Amino acid sequence: MGSAPRAYHSDLRAAQAAQTRRRVLQAAAAVFARRGFQAATFATIAAEAGVSVETVKAAGTKPALLIAAFELVFSGTEGADSLTDTEAGADVTALDDAGFLPVVIERIVDANARAHALWTVLLGAAGSDELVAEALQGMLAHRRADYRRLVGELAGRGLIPAPRQTRSADELADELSFLMSPEGYQQLVVQSGWSPGRYSDWLVERVLERARGGTVSE
Repeated sequence: MGSAPRAYHSDLRAAQAAQTRRRVLQAAAAVFARRGFQAATFATIAAEAGVSVETVKAAGTKPALLIAAFELVFSGTEGADSLTDTEAGADVTALDDAGFLPVVIERIVDANARAHALWTVLLGAAGSDELVAEALQGMLAHRRADYRRLVGELAGRGLIPAPRQTRSADELADELSFLMSPEGYQQLVVQSGWSPGRYSDWLVERVLERARGGTVSE
């Protein structure tokens, strides 16, 4: 009986701490995207978040903040390098064949829209910071695994018809990863002015075109 109030206050403090951390990471994402890795400071992040500099420092080092901010912005969940690590990503496999690929691409495009600027900062920071470089390699490994699973899903749903040539599933996964990369979003939507809808439709066409280009062998 006597322990219930303490548990309640402990849960409340944990929820408040999680909320503050999320606000700090969202602020860090905005500052890094706007100013870059080197120019971003704890003070600018604190001002953006409306918290003290000490609160920002308690959330992590600058490289750690960049990594966590990217994870949060890209997937909506800190600690998830991959969209398939999220609840929304897991639900995609329940879609019927007709809706599967357009929804997958729509969610990837949405993630790239949120995170493409921060991805550019992450790539640049990886050249000078060992922690960011290590995290980047992990993210790229997750991406390769995700697209390998996508190829398997396309094959299992019969969306890869009779082939004209033979190539490996890994090669096709690499092609799809290139097509749907944050860099591709940035070039076609941000720089060339395509609408996200046009970009998504183009991706559906290109993915099916590449998938139909040959046998997918193990």
